Amino acid sequence: MVKVTLNDTVLAESDNTVVVEGNHYFPPDAVNTAVLSPSSTHTTCPWKGVASYYDATIGGKTVVNDVAWYYPETKEKANNIKGYVAFYKNKVNIE
Repeated sequence: MVKVTLNDTVLAESDNTVVVEGNHYFPPDAVNTAVLSPSSTHTTCPWKGVASYYDATIGGKTVVNDVAWYYPETKEKANNIKGYVAFYKNKVNIE
């Protein structure tokens, strides 16, 4: 079981993550979307596609900007992580 926490709040937890480039990508149903809000940040990976980002919003306040990212649409080689969410290791606790 891989679990992501921030200030004692669980952001994601799953036995079914997909590891890509050293990052655990969590299935959408394993992510606590109640504490994530869409960010305006977008980046492009040459082989995965365009990533969208989430901010961590706890208690009605944004506590960490761009804490996680996901690919709503992927290029063919990254279809296995389409919609899956990964978290920045330096912004959260991953255990």
